[in-house]
Amino acid sequence: MGTFIISASENPFNTILKTLERPDGGEFGKYYCLPALNDPRIDKLPYSIKILLESAIRNCDEFQVKSKDVEKIIDWENTSPKQVEIPFKPARVLLQDFTGVPAVVDLACMRDAMNKLGGDSNQINPLVPVDLVIDHSVQVDVARSENAVQANMELEFQRNKERFAFLKWGSKGFDNMLVVPPGSGIVHQVNLEYLGRVVFNTNGMLYPDSVVGTDSHTTMIDGLGVAGWGVGGIEAEAAMLGQPMSMVLPGVVGFKLLGKLRDGVTATDLVLTVTQMLRKHGVVGKFVEFYGEGMRELSLADRATIANMSPEYGATMGFFPVDHVTLQYLQLTGRTNETIAMIESYLRANKMFVDYNEPQIEKVYSSYLELKLEEVEPCISGPKRPHDRVPLKEMKADWHACLDNRVGFKGFAIPKESQSKIAKFSFHGTPAELRHGDVVIAAITSCTNTSNPNVMLGAALVAKKACELGLEVDIDFEREPIGTGKDGKKIFFRDIWPSSEEVANVVQSSVLPDMFKATYEAITKGNPMWNQLSVPSSTLYSWDPTSTYIHEPPYFKDITMSPPGPHGVKDAYCLLNFGDSITTDHISPAGSIHKDSPAAKYLLEHRVDRRDFNSYGSRRGNDEIMARGTFANIRLVNKLLKGEVGPKTIHIPSGEKLSVYDVAMRYKTAGQDTIILAGAEYGSGSSRDWAAKGPMLLGVKAVIAKSFERIHRSNLVGMGIIPLCFKSGEDAETLGLTGQERYTIDLPSSVNELKPGQDVTVATDSGKSFTCTVRFDTEVELAYFNHGGILQYVIRNLICSKQ
Repeated sequence: MGTFIISASENPFNTILKTLERPDGGEFGKYYCLPALNDPRIDKLPYSIKILLESAIRNCDEFQVKSKDVEKIIDWENTSPKQVEIPFKPARVLLQDFTGVPAVVDLACMRDAMNKLGGDSNQINPLVPVDLVIDHSVQVDVARSENAVQANMELEFQRNKERFAFLKWGSKGFDNMLVVPPGSGIVHQVNLEYLGRVVFNTNGMLYPDSVVGTDSHTTMIDGLGVAGWGVGGIEAEAAMLGQPMSMVLPGVVGFKLLGKLRDGVTATDLVLTVTQMLRKHGVVGKFVEFYGEGMRELSLADRATIANMSPEYGATMGFFPVDHVTLQYLQLTGRTNETIAMIESYLRANKMFVDYNEPQIEKVYSSYLELKLEEVEPCISGPKRPHDRVPLKEMKADWHACLDNRVGFKGFAIPKESQSKIAKFSFHGTPAELRHGDVVIAAITSCTNTSNPNVMLGAALVAKKACELGLEVDIDFEREPIGTGKDGKKIFFRDIWPSSEEVANVVQSSVLPDMFKATYEAITKGNPMWNQLSVPSSTLYSWDPTSTYIHEPPYFKDITMSPPGPHGVKDAYCLLNFGDSITTDHISPAGSIHKDSPAAKYLLEHRVDRRDFNSYGSRRGNDEIMARGTFANIRLVNKLLKGEVGPKTIHIPSGEKLSVYDVAMRYKTAGQDTIILAGAEYGSGSSRDWAAKGPMLLGVKAVIAKSFERIHRSNLVGMGIIPLCFKSGEDAETLGLTGQERYTIDLPSSVNELKPGQDVTVATDSGKSFTCTVRFDTEVELAYFNHGGILQYVIRNLICSKQ
């Protein structure tokens, strides 16, 4: 736990290192052979757990990963109910551009800090392959024209030139970093069709692919038999730098699929049904593993669609082990025969391949679910959340109920007399009208279905057939016609809905290996606009002090070689007092920059025109803007404002009401600590690194909540903020806290006196004190806290390990 590093020792599992022979003679490489352990418990492990096991065995050095961690995983059947912690080192890291920019900014900044401390700045390099896909910055400015893609890309390059140049510098300045240029596709699609290795061969060592990505829908890759899930930008950076991720060994829900889907039923119908079943079952923090005869019939694109929705059903993964369907897909997407042969040989040798022509060894699961695929019926979701499933035949009744219901996820509270209101307007010179329930935009893509040609082409076929007909939600598709054809006959929904065969034929004739090969050749060759970006070749980044996109962050301003030790909190003011379900969207800067916001003021001071403000997402590489955009959400409900909604708070000493950023800066200037009070599920929603970095830059020292979302809690720890939980049954309300008090949290000054999950007392100046649980959940997290954060820990460790 101190500053200096215990040296790692030789891998105790080298005895099971075997050679994998090629079927035609010669060898593929070496691998850690699980069957060679001769442990009957391993045969019964879920496939997803075997991936964690292999990683622990391969990385076992008795320091970061210990033999006892390997034993915990082998004994999964007994250990998983006990919430034991294990370290996990993923094989690679996936970034998209919005989360990737701050990660590369941090790496560049760490190089400077390394330099300052007298270390070798070239040691700061990703230690595992990092693939960064630039995809989130595309906006649709031009639509419905032949050259839309080209025109949108040109505008994208004008807007984002500075960010793109910085990322291109990163791809040249750092080893092990591939940047996929803009215009290549959506990150999850590129991951599935091109980046996914399934099995790695690194310098002759074979091992299963696994990935953590800075987007919650990284789970899409689970459909390809690659273990992957979303993490915060902060954990992604740690994984890039060779730090093990600390995780709770998860329970695994076995989900058995039987039979096959009926004609005309789509992957979307299936995924909504599966999501509803899993939400009801309760799978938060667990893996879900799919198995059973129904898998034979389930296309890879359909598997990827189900896997993509993991965040919506709350599981860490929705995993589909590799089988013949996976291998066929690898062939379709242009992977070489040599690669596919290696993948199959390795997985069969390690008993990680599912062959439905052989008798199946029953795996042990934590709990079981079963679905007969022929029972899945057409459905939609909404009106507001993707996981609120509505069978298509009940849509009309559900819609009418939603109009009446009070405002909420299933309600709009539209008075009866206003429900048939018509709004008239003109669109491109054509008169048009809108009613409640009109479908205004039917988007064919979202990241859930872009890699599913069946759903995409199915939607296109429907659109093609329905182009002449207007559509409303206020209809019973089973019984009512959707319009009248050119011949005057009534047309029903079933008349324009393509059969599964019709879709399959279009897919068969249109989706071909050459198409994938051609698309992904552009990744290695780049595109003309990308290739013309000129970037410096230095290994240290030359920060431009005038840039409003890329700014050197202040994390390591005063870094020294000795860790600062744990910090308590003294006489802190409450910056914000929240109720339940404050999401990362409330906390972290997102969307457009409001004209009256502190970020707008900063940009205007730096002579940026309002029309060039761009979005918070595009400016994630500038901490000055992100700090100002933290808690700048217009829907923020802060109890200190007594019912008023918006991004403001009260400066308690003066009683003044100002923006959250301005109040935080007042406290910071006066040298006063701040804390946040919150309810249940604080930090839920997509993982966002700025949801932790922002509060840290605002001077927040602790968050006291009823409960935390998993990734957000670990991100707070990574940034040196203390997460505390009220005791069960207690919260700010029951304890009578108003947020006007001052808070003191006493922590021991030596990290050795702190234990994961221990109780501490929080005292207030109003005389009330209460007990909380400190949510540092592992020894590793305590070490991060001791060092003032994860990045500081890594820098000091790298320097020490070389001494």
